[in-house]
Amino acid sequence: MLNMPLPSPRQTFAIIAAGCLGLILVGLYMQYVMELIPCALCITQRIFIIAVGLMAFIGFLHAPTGYGQKIYSGLGVIFAVAGGSFSSRQIYLQGLPADQVPACGPDISYMFENFPLMDALSLLLRGDGNCAEVAWTFLGISIPGWTLVAFAGLVIFNLWQFIRLPQQK
Repeated sequence: MLNMPLPSPRQTFAIIAAGCLGLILVGLYMQYVMELIPCALCITQRIFIIAVGLMAFIGFLHAPTGYGQKIYSGLGVIFAVAGGSFSSRQIYLQGLPADQVPACGPDISYMFENFPLMDALSLLLRGDGNCAEVAWTFLGISIPGWTLVAFAGLVIFNLWQFIRLPQQK
């Protein structure tokens, strides 16, 4: 049996931050190279991936112990669960019959330029017909499905970081 040491809390924060950076880079590749236009819910999911990554990166730089480690990883769990809920919403929209899909709305820049902030945020968080389109799949799973898997992984890593015992120095 292998007797490998577990990564330190600081290394775990670095792994989480690197994973989030990788997810954002994949999203940018899909947007600019594969020319897949992200919908409102896709943008929202990216924001939550960035939030989880920022918490982990700050945790890596700060290298806290005890309660500090729990604060960063706890916020990471909250952001990952919230992001996963938006992935779930998009999967739900993609599974609707065509006659039940909400109407397509304006693009994000138009919403924020022409609508009151709270109305634009409400539309952004609710999603529309653009979010129901399945533009790409891998192994039969669409982008929000894979994003939900990623959020689940981020929740697991952050929960492990939250409940692990402090290391002896």
